[in-house]
Amino acid sequence: MTVMDGENGTKEPSKSIVRETFQMAWPAVLESFFVALAGMIDSLMVSSMGAYAVAAVGLTTQPKFIGLAMFVATNVAVSAIVARRKGQNDRDGANRTLAAALVFVVLGGVVVSFLCVALADPIIRLCGSNEDTHASAAAYFRIIMGGMMFNIVSLVINAAQRGAGRTKIAMKTNVTANVLNMIGNYLLIGGKFGFPALGIYGAALATVFGTVVACGMSIASILQKDSFVSIPYMIAGKIRFRMSALKGIFQIGSNIFLEQILLRVGFMAVAVMAAKMGTDAFAAHQVGMNVMSLSFSFGDGMQVAAVALIGRSLGEEKPELAKVYGGICQKMGLVISMVLAVCYLLGGEFLFSLYFKEAHIIAIGVEIMRVIVVIVLLQISQVIYMGCLRGAGDVLFTTIASTFSVTFVRTLCSYGLCYTAGLGLIGIWFGVVCDQLCRFMLTRWRFKSGAWTKVRI
Repeated sequence: MTVMDGENGTKEPSKSIVRETFQMAWPAVLESFFVALAGMIDSLMVSSMGAYAVAAVGLTTQPKFIGLAMFVATNVAVSAIVARRKGQNDRDGANRTLAAALVFVVLGGVVVSFLCVALADPIIRLCGSNEDTHASAAAYFRIIMGGMMFNIVSLVINAAQRGAGRTKIAMKTNVTANVLNMIGNYLLIGGKFGFPALGIYGAALATVFGTVVACGMSIASILQKDSFVSIPYMIAGKIRFRMSALKGIFQIGSNIFLEQILLRVGFMAVAVMAAKMGTDAFAAHQVGMNVMSLSFSFGDGMQVAAVALIGRSLGEEKPELAKVYGGICQKMGLVISMVLAVCYLLGGEFLFSLYFKEAHIIAIGVEIMRVIVVIVLLQISQVIYMGCLRGAGDVLFTTIASTFSVTFVRTLCSYGLCYTAGLGLIGIWFGVVCDQLCRFMLTRWRFKSGAWTKVRI
């Protein structure tokens, strides 16, 4: 329900709409936050072995996401399509979408997992590893990518559940997975309660174990008959794999896939620049990236809510309501970003002192945190705008905007400020600011234009 603003004729949200947005958003925000927090704790536990270990794990981040790019794209498409079908009350269509997605990710996962394990050594060298990080990074990468099948199956099921509005399911599976991951880290990294001390290998095995449990929980969620996307419903309705459903996923996902690949290439180029600054500098850089992931998690959680609510509203042919939901998500995101900015400004030194004892690394970290204070104000907002556009199926624009900003603006600005201007590592982070500002301006303009409400999927 909405009420009209008398001055400009635009629709203002009622309390019930704000409440619905919050109820949809908080499980997704909590889920994303906990995943990011677990990543930070992961790095904290690994840091007990020294800066080289933090750097080694950090080297695997971008190639891991390049390997997952195809499946991330599939998840975005599945969530948007299922949300639209929910609004249209088309349960058959939603289940056909999930069936096609599951077949695709299983087959694709086998191929990608094999290639990543087999080519781990040259992949990690390409990422800028050196003598003290290469062996550990390659081993960690092999284990993580060897167990990726459980992760991608869980992700695609959770994407469908989010599209159907059941955000608590993804929250429960991911929180459980990450709690188990942290427990496994404690037991296996240093060897507690009789478990072997496996170091980085233990951290990787703990991660895989968490994803195995999450996969089981996700599968259990679609075994329920009352679930909007449900295996019993598929069986009863004789819903099978259809190429037409897969084409629908590809229609949206192909643009997202291209976006993810080019994004990760841009991210990796910047990571290689940072790696060339030395192990200590790269370790500080990696912790800074973990902090940025933490702030991203809040925007990502709001993005999940935006995709589901906007997709459903457009499926119901209510574009004005979709705009209202987008505006509410933005306002919530602004409050979150301001709180985080204050926390980062005041707590930067304390945070880095948890990871490192070396004063020069902590000093680098404090400089990074000052830049992140600016980044977070732009980052959360642009991520939410991206979610609004993706929920509408306006993925061609998001692909162009993200690719241009990350691949060109971030890379070129980082290189210029790092090397040409002589700012070193902090120049790379100023390049990140340029990227976030560019994406914020482009997505805000597109959202305000309203063209995204006319996209058909």
